[in-house]
Amino acid sequence: MRPLQPVGGSAKVVLGLSFFVLFVAAWAAATLGGLVPKTFLADPVTMVQDGWLLLTRFDFLSDIGVTVWRVVGGFLLACLVAVPLGVMMGAYKPVEAFFEPFVSFARYLPASAFVPLLILWAGIGETQKLLVIFIGSVFQLILMIAVAVGNVRRDLVEAAYTLGASDTGIIRRVLIPATAPEIAEILRLVLGWAWTYVIVAELIGSSSGIGHMIIESQALLATGQIIFGIIVIGLIGLVSDFLFKAANRLLFPWKLA
Repeated sequence: MRPLQPVGGSAKVVLGLSFFVLFVAAWAAATLGGLVPKTFLADPVTMVQDGWLLLTRFDFLSDIGVTVWRVVGGFLLACLVAVPLGVMMGAYKPVEAFFEPFVSFARYLPASAFVPLLILWAGIGETQKLLVIFIGSVFQLILMIAVAVGNVRRDLVEAAYTLGASDTGIIRRVLIPATAPEIAEILRLVLGWAWTYVIVAELIGSSSGIGHMIIESQALLATGQIIFGIIVIGLIGLVSDFLFKAANRLLFPWKLA
């Protein structure tokens, strides 16, 4: 094993699965062996049983659907604002000078701190949940996209001007194609952060969703249900991550060039 030496596809899968196997084995040994009380940490068998109970008797699938809708909805709203604004900030320095100080300030504000205000402004309905995800995602996206666009090679821009491209043509034919793979990767990363924001939103003033189930399970000391909900979030995130990567490879084949 050498630094930066690539790993083959099959070896990568085996190594990745091996960690999960070892993690579950250590978890089972600690809980089934009596090292950790079940009140504080359910064992894997109890977690599976509690999860099956949630799915078959307590309509947990609808909670999963509601949470997914909230993540996708809030994240898409953030993308609609962040992508064009980030491109404009990266392309035009006066626009960057105008927006960048506020965006840099706002991205440090925790989305969870806005929950009480958003409940006052929008109530405890879907709008409040979407706004928490929007606030938590949009400023990170804007700044990261602006940096990506601003780092495009200057020789590409100068070559396009030499060939007669207009200012809008530079954005449409040079900046966006050059940074599209990186922007897609940024969207993939920030989508993972959006999941943390939706759970925060659902922990307060919510009657549905995975976060609501987790907080109810806490009151009942049902750690198996809590762990199952957390694992479901991780699995959905893992699937969305693989889908994002596959879509990026399909849409941007020149990224590998």
